[in-house]
Amino acid sequence: MHCQPSYKHEVYIWLKSNQTCLVCDEHTETAHSICNACETELPWLMDQCKVCALPLPMEGLICGQCQQQPPAFKQVAAPWTYSFPIDSLISRFKHQAKWPLGHLLAHLLGQFLQDRYENAELTRPDSLLPVPMARKRLQERGYNQASMLARWLGKNLEIPVEEHLLLRPHETVAQQDLDAKARKRNLLRAFALNHGDQVEGRHLALVDDVLTTGATADSLAHLLLKAGARQVDVYCLARTPKPGT
Repeated sequence: MHCQPSYKHEVYIWLKSNQTCLVCDEHTETAHSICNACETELPWLMDQCKVCALPLPMEGLICGQCQQQPPAFKQVAAPWTYSFPIDSLISRFKHQAKWPLGHLLAHLLGQFLQDRYENAELTRPDSLLPVPMARKRLQERGYNQASMLARWLGKNLEIPVEEHLLLRPHETVAQQDLDAKARKRNLLRAFALNHGDQVEGRHLALVDDVLTTGATADSLAHLLLKAGARQVDVYCLARTPKPGT
């Protein structure tokens, strides 16, 4: 006897549309767990620095920091500013293991990136590289949120993910507790390459949850370019505004 329904496609559509919005907890008939109203009202990043995605008052500009000290990465792609409710969603995913929130954000980021590929605003990288976490911190938390985001993105965008190419062999103070200068000092010799000969001539994209000063991404991009990478981009969920703005 066959217990499965005959019309699997129709059942699949019903299951996909029977969702609860993870932002407002209301029922949604969209294919994903966010309603149209909440998705529209997310803090979408509009005018921004062409390099580091810092929010700016006009489009097409490069911020003063990137002009004075150009980072090693070519550009940052981030859909949102780090403000409510994105900051809360990321924090709950990152610190409370609310993985459905991370999966939702990764899906929306994937849509955002795909649109930019199709509009020739970005070129597809050869591989995605999650920002590594030091072993002790990884053992304490139990997972690396950047690796999870990279896996989901890789699946959605059909881009290979190389989780173990970048290493963080040394413990460092948490970046979120430091100012910009201290972040750079903190990252000196913090990272290493596993099989550095594998990056020669390749276009790579770093994946992380939030870009604040860009010190971590810059350090990793320097490492990859020194090993022969052709280009390094940065993909993240959100970009913090300049302090005091």
